[in-house]
Amino acid sequence: MEGASVTITCVSSVVRFALRVVVLAGIIYVVTQLVTGITVVGNPEGTFGETGTFLWVALLFAVVNSIVGPVVRLLSLPFVVLTLGLFLLVVNAALLGITAAVSDRLQVDGFWTAVVGGFLIALFSWIAELILPLKVKA
Repeated sequence: MEGASVTITCVSSVVRFALRVVVLAGIIYVVTQLVTGITVVGNPEGTFGETGTFLWVALLFAVVNSIVGPVVRLLSLPFVVLTLGLFLLVVNAALLGITAAVSDRLQVDGFWTAVVGGFLIALFSWIAELILPLKVKA
């Protein structure tokens, strides 16, 4: 019976991650509507249309945030401490910029636009986490 428990835990983790990507896609859509310098170039001929483009960008951002994010946060720890956490805005902007560099569907016009977009994504993600706790627990 132990194998069934591991399978259920893995499926639960995958479902939670998928839900987080869907919520993040909605957040990215809202941010593109609020910030004029951040655009997602939709693909109407794609499998899921323009919604699929937002899901793809959200998946890329989640992967960049999961893989590159911890490394960048660790390397920037002295600056985060010196600025009492404000440097995390620059880290979020960098992660958004990396996502835009990886994808041809996300466009970010400049550093300050990335800072505002990264801040709004972090803020809305935090609010979404309060409303719908989807943290993937190990």
